[in-house]
Amino acid sequence: MFGIYLKRELSRRKKAALVIALGLALGIALVITVNSVSAGMTQAQDKVLTSLYGLGTDMTVTKAQAAPTDGASGRPKFDFEAGSDSSETQSSDRVMPQGGQALKASLVTEVADQAGVASAVGALNLNVTKVDGSFTQGTAESAAPSGQGGGQGSGGGQPRVQGGGASFDVNSYSVAGVDVSNLDLGPLATSKITTGTTFTTAQSNSKVAVVSASYAKENELTTAKTITISDTKYDIIGIATPDSSESTTDVYLPLKQAQTLGDSADEVTTIYVTATDSKQIDTVKAEIQKNISGTTVTTSADLAETVSGSLSTASNLATSVGKWLSIAVLIAAFLVAALLTSSAVSRRVREFGTLKALGWPSRKVTRQVVGESIVNGLIGGALGIAIGVGAAYAVTAISPTLTAELGSTAGAGGGGGGGRGGAQQAATNTMEIALSAPVSLTTIALAAGLAIAGGLIAGAMGGWRASRMRPADALRSVQ
Repeated sequence: MFGIYLKRELSRRKKAALVIALGLALGIALVITVNSVSAGMTQAQDKVLTSLYGLGTDMTVTKAQAAPTDGASGRPKFDFEAGSDSSETQSSDRVMPQGGQALKASLVTEVADQAGVASAVGALNLNVTKVDGSFTQGTAESAAPSGQGGGQGSGGGQPRVQGGGASFDVNSYSVAGVDVSNLDLGPLATSKITTGTTFTTAQSNSKVAVVSASYAKENELTTAKTITISDTKYDIIGIATPDSSESTTDVYLPLKQAQTLGDSADEVTTIYVTATDSKQIDTVKAEIQKNISGTTVTTSADLAETVSGSLSTASNLATSVGKWLSIAVLIAAFLVAALLTSSAVSRRVREFGTLKALGWPSRKVTRQVVGESIVNGLIGGALGIAIGVGAAYAVTAISPTLTAELGSTAGAGGGGGGGRGGAQQAATNTMEIALSAPVSLTTIALAAGLAIAGGLIAGAMGGWRASRMRPADALRSVQ
């Protein structure tokens, strides 16, 4: 009886039921869209932080760069010998640590021994500035004195140098020394080897290198070639491609080789740390800062605060304005559904009054109204889920590009080398991220719950009004 009556009443009032369902659908669709976009913003920020941090890294330990001492500018210096042979090519490499002040390699073990630390590895970041070119020797000519001829008998004037000069090319790139015993943590962890092989533990002090895909393409490098840094040749054994974002490292070397190259024996510039429990990162950070003085510990939360640009603006809008807007619209949809249901009940005075006169108790009348409202809510929920999922997939298909500008951190500072590590630091700190809007099962479940809740709220208000009707109300409504 309940089901038959429910079906008949919904069929009779299709337009009213559709209006209530659409109101709920719009509110639920907005909730799904905002939640999906917010999830996409979180994923985008994670990609940005991974490019800075390293996959699986919970925090980094660095030391702020010390101020230059008197008489030391910190700028690179190049010395050339100008010989008489103008065709001779001059070349010089300047290798400087970057990313903060050097730390003793023994600190890696000390950090690893701290409570809550699962693993720690050290890395040495270097900036290499290569200058090569040649000098052209000028020729000295004597100038004739003013007012005199230029013949052999005339006296010579002051000699002048004609021609000559210099032409040099400056190339700057970054080098990272990685701990080959633990490649799952550190600078190379964010990339995968797409050509060749990666380092092995036996190559801890071998003259081998892995280069980034972009650097290899720019300089036409392959695994069959070598790269020369400060007169030392390194065999290229692999080409690395970043997993999710552009890497700022061009060349990877075994840590010991990088230490030799940068004249930084037993030193590192960054210590990458993973915690045993991701929920205790702040506690581990405090522990490291307490027991190892003079260091700066940076977590992913600290890095997130340095992200600006359209990604940060859109994320703030999605998490604040968007969520509050969706809540406001959802509440409005619930209220509209409740008012429409209550209004529909008012127009059914004769019907409910007659049912009560026939012996229907108030609870049965209330159950009937609530049942109709829940069905309307489920229809609205289905429509809202369809609209919300469609909107989310539309955002993913369009993939709008957002920019993320990464502020300065303790681990991102250059060593004064210029190029990618210095003069072009701003370029490497700006990234473009394609936005997606993934829809999770949790979001779908939330939408279904909201649909049922909306139906219950509307049904409760309408049912309460229907339960107060008396058979006499039906008699008064008869014309």
